[in-house]
Amino acid sequence: MFHYSRYGQVYAYGTNESVKIFDAYSLEQFSEIKKPNVIDFWLSPQGSYLATWERPTKLEDGSGSRNLIIWDVKTGTEIASFSQKAQNNWNFQWTDDEKYCARMVTGEVQFWESKNAGKAVWARLQLEGIAQFSLSPGKSPAVAVFIPEKKGAPAIVRMYSIPSFNAPLSNKTFYQADRIQMFWNDLGTNLLVLTMTDVDKSNKSYYGETNLYYLAVAGNFDCRVPLDKEGPVHDVTWGPDSKEFIVVYGSMPAKATLYDHRSKPVHDFGINPRNFVRFNPQGRTICIAGFGNLNGTIDLWDRKTLKKINTFAAPNASHCEWSPCGRYLLTATLTPRLRVDNGFKLWHHTGTLIYEEAVDELYQIGYRPEPASRYPMRSVSPPPNPIKVLPTKGNGAKASVAPTGAYRPPHLRGTASPTSLSDRAAALEGIGRSPVGQRRIPGGPVGGKNNNNNKDKRNGKKESSAPAAAPAQPDISPEEKQKKIRNLEKKLRQIRELKEKMASGEELVPAQQQKVAAEVSVMREIANLQL
Repeated sequence: MFHYSRYGQVYAYGTNESVKIFDAYSLEQFSEIKKPNVIDFWLSPQGSYLATWERPTKLEDGSGSRNLIIWDVKTGTEIASFSQKAQNNWNFQWTDDEKYCARMVTGEVQFWESKNAGKAVWARLQLEGIAQFSLSPGKSPAVAVFIPEKKGAPAIVRMYSIPSFNAPLSNKTFYQADRIQMFWNDLGTNLLVLTMTDVDKSNKSYYGETNLYYLAVAGNFDCRVPLDKEGPVHDVTWGPDSKEFIVVYGSMPAKATLYDHRSKPVHDFGINPRNFVRFNPQGRTICIAGFGNLNGTIDLWDRKTLKKINTFAAPNASHCEWSPCGRYLLTATLTPRLRVDNGFKLWHHTGTLIYEEAVDELYQIGYRPEPASRYPMRSVSPPPNPIKVLPTKGNGAKASVAPTGAYRPPHLRGTASPTSLSDRAAALEGIGRSPVGQRRIPGGPVGGKNNNNNKDKRNGKKESSAPAAAPAQPDISPEEKQKKIRNLEKKLRQIRELKEKMASGEELVPAQQQKVAAEVSVMREIANLQL
């Protein structure tokens, strides 16, 4: 596995033998931590520290091993070590400026100044029953803590300023919360809390119940986010400006809604089978998609005009992220989520496929983080020419299968038309026509019986099945192939002209939209012809 620090200065990757740490810009190796069997590791925001976690073991004296270790990135020396049994909530957390760090133990969150981690605890936030905590990003760090329901008392989320733990900044209580997820905005001023239960007491869902709450760190506002469609919350994301967020929620097909900084609905993106949403880093383009058990359809929206830019499909994708420049969308099929058709695709922000690569076994992929300020927001622009699009596997796309109508059992095939149950019942009683029409044997007398032996039947079956095989298509001449390629390239140019019209805000008629949607299939056809 590999990880970048939050702002992309440092890169680290782990093997079964060690963890190597590099400068992400020059790729100069800082250090190598020769620690076998590291299960997980994480870098601090600025990349000064690395935390590793191994499976806990018992020592000879019966005590637990110190399996959570903090390292200095530049020198590779151990700074602190702790015993941490559970892998969940193990993350040793730092504030954005790395001035403070914290970890959770039973009944409290312990804080240190990062340079003195592992020495005497600098501050403690003691709360009975605490189950989860999260440090906010931003210049004024806060800590949010979660205490589950207990003996009829509601669950609670509290936020404190660091290191002033005398009184909470904000407080929110709610029922139906066995566990939660916390989503901070980039400024660290507001928090979305997604609550989840294992069992839905209303019996409307097999997957429990979810609710979403909004909390301001300042303590001047909190509310339950109004979700007007029943069902689970599939995904939540904050806008880069920290003033708005999008929620995908409800039973499938789900609904996607944009909310402002007071949880008021701003725009409804419609009801579709979607479960994923992300803003690009500049906040100009929104990706709303359906992955996992959905078919990989991706909608791109212009945040400025709130109009759809394009819809395309990335089947079997299990990973999706925006490039730091906000111009390209990366989708990938990873192992072990799927062990076939692994690879990645790069899409322009207008929905055009730019690059595609197949990989036998792809385990992880990702961009190096960069500050969005390095790539100022730009208007939607026409896509560049594709660099690489793979041909279809198996020498071309599969021929479309014509619909064959309703299923008919073998004994009814060959009759003039299907029969109803009432017709069959009448026939069994000797009334009306027989449900099984007699098949006419070519060359035989009408109404006659087929007295051929089994051998003749087998031969007849072979003869009748022979015409079903499609005749082999003769290879087209190089001149015909070039002509076909030229026609397809002309169609691609027309598609790009239509995309330019879309980018300028012009509405396309349905026929033009279908033409734009066929772009990838045209590109694949060209790739097949160029083999």
